[in-house]
Amino acid sequence: MAAPVGPSGVLCIQRTLSNGRLSGFVSGLGAASADAAYGSIAGFGVTVLSSFLLDWQTGIRIGGGVLLLYLGVRSFRAEPAETAVATPDVQGLARDYGSTFLLTITNPVTIVAFVGIFTGSGVGVSGNYADVAVLVGGVFLGSALWWLALSTSVSLLRSRFTRSVARRVNQLAGAVIAGFGVLAIRSAL
Repeated sequence: MAAPVGPSGVLCIQRTLSNGRLSGFVSGLGAASADAAYGSIAGFGVTVLSSFLLDWQTGIRIGGGVLLLYLGVRSFRAEPAETAVATPDVQGLARDYGSTFLLTITNPVTIVAFVGIFTGSGVGVSGNYADVAVLVGGVFLGSALWWLALSTSVSLLRSRFTRSVARRVNQLAGAVIAGFGVLAIRSAL
């Protein structure tokens, strides 16, 4: 349940501005995949895994906070790309996807939200796994559509940014992401 105002959203916007729409969208797909993974764990009743994630949430939050700090410093120091974006390479897109997936999956509280949603709606309680699959698929599809809309909107505005404004956006994004890292580490302690 990664929100566009959270670290995943900041990364998506920053990557769209720096590397183009595809990079931002693929970053968003990483967040959507993590949401779908947590939704699957909650909906299909994988209690051993969900218990493990909740039992280890302190360590996971600290790890996620460290990852956020790293990504924040990297974003803060990043030089803006030229206006014309080269075709992204597969490795770069894999990094974009993977880092946002890790960023989102390191928030085990998300599984609590899914458990609440599924329990409240009765999905997964009756053992009807088709309902769970439809709901998890809807979560992924809805999230993917949101990331597509966000990255497309931001890419349309991209040409209006000067290099100095893009540098400030990178610095602001880096500071916000690092701030979320500090908050994640603080909440774990």
